[in-house]
Amino acid sequence: MLSIGTGHAFAATTTYTVKPGDSLYKIAGKYHVTVAQLKSWNHLRSNMIRVKQKLKIQTKTPAKKVSSSSSSYRTITVKATAYTAGSGGGITATGFNLKRHPSAKVIAVDPKVIRLGSKVYVPGYGMAVASDTGGAIKGKKIDVFISSKKKALQWGRKTVTIKVYK
Repeated sequence: MLSIGTGHAFAATTTYTVKPGDSLYKIAGKYHVTVAQLKSWNHLRSNMIRVKQKLKIQTKTPAKKVSSSSSSYRTITVKATAYTAGSGGGITATGFNLKRHPSAKVIAVDPKVIRLGSKVYVPGYGMAVASDTGGAIKGKKIDVFISSKKKALQWGRKTVTIKVYK
């Protein structure tokens, strides 16, 4: 199951020293954060890191889970399509590996409309994390990740009103 930010609030900052063989993806996985978050917290413009480099990592503390009855969300009506891991190489814009996690609930978004890392409820799909972008995903469009090509084609193209949680 996808655990990018779900049910947690960022509370404190810790420092991690990069070791030989480390990558942003490995470090993000170790701390259950996204590559995009690591880059943002450390003002990195690329995925390049150096051995002995100090990285700031915001640690998480348990928080109340977001429920669909929560009033802390905004609604957006979007055009929704589906994609598979094969159509983009399997690694999302935030560094999440969809091929390793075929049951993950992930959507691709336009980050100008929906912030990466946001929790989003999509009718007919469920709770998901905005973890990917796409060349055709501009404005009020989303792409839901479905591991099966057959099921992705069955999803088709639909207009849905989603809830984006704060």
